Amino acid sequence: MNRKKLIEEIRKKKTFLCVGLDPDVDKMPKQFLDEEDPIFEFNMAIIDATADYCVAFKPNTAFYEAYGLTGMESLEKTIKYIKANYPDHFVIADAKRGDIGNTSMMYAKAFFKRLNADAITIAPYMGSDSVKPFLGFENKWAIVLGLTSNEGSADFQMKAVNNEPLFMNVIKTCATWGTSENMMFVIGATKAEMMEPIRAVVPDHFFLVPGVGVQGGSLEEVCRYGLNKDIGLLVNASRNIIYASNGEDFAEKAAEEAKKLSSQMSMYIK
Repeated sequence: MNRKKLIEEIRKKKTFLCVGLDPDVDKMPKQFLDEEDPIFEFNMAIIDATADYCVAFKPNTAFYEAYGLTGMESLEKTIKYIKANYPDHFVIADAKRGDIGNTSMMYAKAFFKRLNADAITIAPYMGSDSVKPFLGFENKWAIVLGLTSNEGSADFQMKAVNNEPLFMNVIKTCATWGTSENMMFVIGATKAEMMEPIRAVVPDHFFLVPGVGVQGGSLEEVCRYGLNKDIGLLVNASRNIIYASNGEDFAEKAAEEAKKLSSQMSMYIK
């Protein structure tokens, strides 16, 4: 999906919600445990329930890799289901890959060609080798870890390098490798106030924003500091939507949570 199409979908649906698909069989409603593929069946129900209220889905690959080959088959089926039934939704493979050039290229082929994801999250610690191979695919995106929402982010990301935080140096450098048409940055909702100086450096790039909801991030602050003329945000919510209930009403409750967040977002879309 290209940038123009993504912006059109956000404005048309009046939401910039991304629903995280992080399936855990220990948290799923028990009705799925007897299914041949409980992960896919659960995902399908969540997708159907929330598609009207979001513009993107983000399967976190760890929640599929943990189940081995069957889990990866569930991931492939999940993305195929979205592409077949909701082709206007943006699909992010949250894989956080980062390796030398030839390995990164194989990761890119795996997620862009084999799985047909629109975007993949990238860890840039190894430098240009770990990012550039993902930028050569038409209408595909590299989403680079910039400033993350976890507590441990302070261990490295906030360290001063050349009189500025390391994360700012990373964002400035990565922005020279790609464009606002093929690169986004992960900026955590718990660091919302830092979006203002980041916007000064990358005014046109999209931010993928985890951390609203369970992790305590504020949607109001994210919008105050992170919005740009094209909205420029994909705000992810996972657990508070997909596990809003583990009873028979799980899909209904997931839809309610997604609708609530989407309604709040609509107020920020002119």
